[in-house]
Order: sequence, then structure tokens, then C-alpha cells
Amino acid sequence: MILFYSKDCSPDLTGHADVGCLSNLHKSRSQTYNVFTCGDTATSWRYTKQSIVATSSNHAEIIVIYEASRECVWLRSIIHLIREKYGVKYDNLPTILYRDNSAYIAHLKGGFINGDRTKHILLKLFYIYELQKNDDINVQQIRSTDNVTDLFIKSSPITTFKKMVHKIGMQRLRMFSLG
Repeated sequence: MILFYSKDCSPDLTGHADVGCLSNLHKSRSQTYNVFTCGDTATSWRYTKQSIVATSSNHAEIIVIYEASRECVWLRSIIHLIREKYGVKYDNLPTILYRDNSAYIAHLKGGFINGDRTKHILLKLFYIYELQKNDDINVQQIRSTDNVTDLFIKSSPITTFKKMVHKIGMQRLRMFSLG
């Protein structure tokens, strides 16, 4: 398998993020997963244990989106630098970051800090709210079955697996002639 970057693909950066709540019961840590594609091909993916203990599933969701937004800002700056250096014209559109949790997206649109459920969470974790307000990132909902992070963490039926592999730009090597 190879990652294939086509010259005719979309130059937009897109992200997918997900969380595995309390997937490490002995250490009470959740897992963070994110995948970013540029030109319809994976450019960055991450699977890691969260650095702090989440006190709720909502807290774990906020941590995962914070980590994904930091990666997104870094990728956007690298892409901007490369395009600027080589004179490539582009629109500075917000990066779409997909999440499969509708409750989280409702919290984001409401501004998060509005009650007892989030007042204990570190303020830096609400960085995504500022990024969305400044039009750098646009968090949108996606069906859980369409979230490409599942490719790296869940066993899936072969049809779902093939769909996810295609979505991140992976293709079989035999599809290309090497001569």
C-alpha cells in the first residue's frame, strides 16, 4: 500500500478526531486519535494516550479536540509557508475538523463555560473555541461510521475498511506501473 497524492485533488486540509474514553482502565487515561488529510491523502495521524486524566467523557472529548486543534494550527502554518515560498495561490479557508459527537459540537457552539459541568476543566483546553470564532477551524459533525480515525483503532467489516483506506488516499502499489 502507498499514499498517493494526485495533482488534481483538493488542496484543502481536513481533520478527523476521536476519543477512546477510559481505554486504559489501570491508569484511568483515555486515548486521542486524529487524522489530517491534505489533497485527499493522509499527511498526519496520531494515536496517543491523553496526558491528563479526564474526569468525564465530556472532558475527554475536550482534550481530544484541543490536541487535534494544535496539530491543525501547526499543519496550517507549514502549508501556508510552503505555498507562500513557491508562490502557490490559495484561499485561506477554515480547516474542517470532523467530530462524531453531537453533544460536544453543541457545547462548542454554546461557548462551553456555562455551568458546573465544565468549570473544572483547564481554560487552555477551550482553545478550539477561539480558533472557530476566528474562522481558522470549522468543527462539523460526521457520522461515526464515516470517521476515518476508526481505521486505525477498530476492526471493521472489509467494505468499511476499504472505504476508509480510500478516504485517506491509500492505494495498492500494483495500480501504478513502475517502469
